[in-house]
Amino acid sequence: MGDIVPGMVSMTSAPTIVRGVVVIGHQVLDGQKRDAPSGVIKGFDAVTGELRWAWDMTQPDLPAPPPGDAIYTRGTPNMWTTATGDEQLGLVYLPMGNSAVDYWSGSRTEAENRFSTSLTAIDVTTGDPVWSFQTVHKDVWDYDLGSQATLIDFPAQGGTVPALVLPSKQGDLYVLDRRTGQPLTGVEERPVPQGGVEPEERSPTQPFSTYHTLRKPELTEASMWGMSPIDQMICRIQFRQAHYEGIYTAPTSDTHWIQYPGYNGGSDWGGVTVDPSRGILIANYNDMPNHNRLVPRAEADAQGWVARGEERGGSLGEGGAEGAGDPQAGTPYAIDVNAGWRLPVTNLLCKEPPYGGIRAIDLATGETLWDRPFGQALNNGPFGIPSMLPISIGTPNNGGSVVTAGGLIFIAAATDGLIRAIDIETGETVWQDSLPAGGQATPMTYEVGGRQYVVIMTGGHHFMETPIGDEVIAYALPQRG
Repeated sequence: MGDIVPGMVSMTSAPTIVRGVVVIGHQVLDGQKRDAPSGVIKGFDAVTGELRWAWDMTQPDLPAPPPGDAIYTRGTPNMWTTATGDEQLGLVYLPMGNSAVDYWSGSRTEAENRFSTSLTAIDVTTGDPVWSFQTVHKDVWDYDLGSQATLIDFPAQGGTVPALVLPSKQGDLYVLDRRTGQPLTGVEERPVPQGGVEPEERSPTQPFSTYHTLRKPELTEASMWGMSPIDQMICRIQFRQAHYEGIYTAPTSDTHWIQYPGYNGGSDWGGVTVDPSRGILIANYNDMPNHNRLVPRAEADAQGWVARGEERGGSLGEGGAEGAGDPQAGTPYAIDVNAGWRLPVTNLLCKEPPYGGIRAIDLATGETLWDRPFGQALNNGPFGIPSMLPISIGTPNNGGSVVTAGGLIFIAAATDGLIRAIDIETGETVWQDSLPAGGQATPMTYEVGGRQYVVIMTGGHHFMETPIGDEVIAYALPQRG
């Protein structure tokens, strides 16, 4: 992988095991430099630990490990999230990220343009790609796939088809035949805004799902919000001054541009859950914009924005948010992202709530069954001071859910520090409890001795600004007798 600066590469997801092969990806720190470590995917023998194969998308014939001084191609898209294994077909489905530096595409190779922001199926025996489905062409919005695919049997052709549901940050849900990658529901290539700093690089169309989208209508000036009329006025001024043509507005440097949805979704970490007996899909989602600007190299250099490990210490972003002053070294522009589009001083969000929701969807038809704001205002407030208000405003959320046979959705994910049980038929919360730290994780459920347990890891999340912890919390119904 070449030189690796400490902190540039990390393991952010559990491995996936299919037919005795342990498949792993890794995270490469966003926004630092084009010459970043490779996003190579590796498969190891589960018994011996031997490296069976390595998929380098630009050097598919490179032996594993590379001979001599050869290295895996640097700066290629990585897989930082969770892959999905298909034991029956012998495939592993990789939700791929972007090439190193998210907001500049001019230096990407043909292979990078093909596989970035795509779900790629790999044969675990050989390490070769079998098919790939791309959700964003030439992505410069950090719309990489943060959600794992969910395997389902989809009603089609007079029976069922082995399929998967693929959520995306832009909110679209795609249903694919997992044998071939072909869509089983409608996908339309629609014209999108052009221009920006790389007009020759922008794709004229993007793939939109006609099955279902979590995305809300486009922002307007009336969407601006604040704690006071002054806050709202500032947000309205910023809206009028920014460049915005709807989803896929091309990045600009002479003025800010609005990205909506922002890079936290739609759907992100945790994905969706399917109740196969009821035919219901559950999706929690975010509904926040970003307020971005590409910063010319000379201006970024004057600000001291340099890559991790270089003199002056590099950039980790303001408040832990990816993209807030990231140098993108090796390109003409750095990137400055105001994630969630926050106001100065009060730190409140410019867009009116809700900022997150949870929705039940008919799996067969894609129709919405119910949709509710998700998360209370308990830990959110101006100046970073918790309001302690138990009002369901719909908060940012990261983490998935689990559904029981009895029809309960167990989910934490929101910034309010609560874990909930929600009735899958009605959307009503029937139980909740406070966690000692942020529940930005997916619960699991299991049975021991005839007693069912629900367990969640409460680790917190830097981007969601929830308390950090290291406890595993288990719940169960009281024992009888």
